Order: sequence, then C-alpha cells, then structure tokens
Amino acid sequence: MKLSEIIDLTNAKVVAGDAEKDRELLRAFSSDLMSDVLTLDTEHILLITGLTNLQIVRTAEMADIEVVLLARNKTATPEMIELANETGLVLLETPFSIYRASGLLFQNGLDPVY
Repeated sequence: MKLSEIIDLTNAKVVAGDAEKDRELLRAFSSDLMSDVLTLDTEHILLITGLTNLQIVRTAEMADIEVVLLARNKTATPEMIELANETGLVLLETPFSIYRASGLLFQNGLDPVY
C-alpha cells in the first residue's frame, strides 16, 4: 500500500521524515511492546503504536521500520521528531485508535506481519 493511501485512510499527518507519497509498505504491525517489534524480520513495515517516546524511534531504526503511525491523537515529542529526521524515519500522527487504524488498513489491503 502506498504511503499516501495510509495517510488518507487514517487521516494522518506527517510530522517527521521524508514522506515520499509513492513509498510502498507491504505489511503492518500494531504493538506497544517494543520487544515484540524487535523480533520482526520483515521489510517495508508500518508500525502502529500508541507510545510516544524516543525508544520508538530507536527501536524502529534497529528493526528497519520505515514508517511509524502514532495512534489515539498521540503527538510526537520534539526529541522524537529530531531523531526521526536524523534517522530517516517517517512519523505520522492519527486521531484513530490502534484498533480502528489497523482495521481500516487491513480492510483496504495492507497485510499484517502475522
């Protein structure tokens, strides 16, 4: 699914990173447990989470995650935005819950990791 579709479907706004609208993401994973995220061995992943701390950005970098969608109207901290821009991570914010965002993306063709 193209990043532009993800942004439209989840009513998200881009707060960090180079949001190439044609960027293709193949799978999504929803989690607030970063230890679970570190077990992923898949490329072109969207991570959907409700956490807003620097650990999210660091974990995404270690797990080669390209895009993180912050759910439930959570906002990225200035430190998160700065680190995301340094590492090339795209950070998005959505008003939707993790459940709603995951469901919409799945319904529209974005496959889950598991």
